[in-house]
Amino acid sequence: MHIPDGFLDAKTWVSTIGVSSVSVGYGIKKLKKEFDYKKIPLMGVLAAFIFAAQMINFPVAGGTSGHLIGALLAAAIMGPFSAMIIMSTILIIQCFIFLDGGVTALGANILNMGIIATWGGYYIYRLLDKENTLHPFALFVGAWVSVVMAALAASIQLAVSGTIPFSVVLPAMLFWHVIIGIGEGIITVLVISYVKKVKPEILENGVEW
Repeated sequence: MHIPDGFLDAKTWVSTIGVSSVSVGYGIKKLKKEFDYKKIPLMGVLAAFIFAAQMINFPVAGGTSGHLIGALLAAAIMGPFSAMIIMSTILIIQCFIFLDGGVTALGANILNMGIIATWGGYYIYRLLDKENTLHPFALFVGAWVSVVMAALAASIQLAVSGTIPFSVVLPAMLFWHVIIGIGEGIITVLVISYVKKVKPEILENGVEW
């Protein structure tokens, strides 16, 4: 799902950089007020796991690639603000060190996978699991939705930029990411179920909105 350089026009990449910068900046400010710094090692472990999972890519359409995201996994464990920072950090490292995703498209990639996937998936998860009990069905649906929403956002950005017609990119992106979302949901449920069994104290996170 990483969008490379040259696939977004100026108005799109500038606007997405602006939206992502404001959103991440607000997230950092929010975390500074109420963050438990003892959770920093957990953030690092989560970031490393998600980073590794995202490195498995395959071509989809319009120069983009498909892969697991991990946004709902991070949000369910750490809360959405922490997850947004984790996802953004991963995407920045991938962009500048591993050249996965373009520099001009970094704002769009953060918006799609770090913000829309995180908050969209988390909202659906909490809608289905209001008590935040980490119910498997709610986790699965939230993770699936996070992938589909991120793919939809990327499709719109590519179409608005004139890179590929919306009628072409949307079905191609959604077809693959509907399938990828199933894998994302299964992995999210399995990972959280395992952590809940062997190390339940890790999941005693405060609810962040």
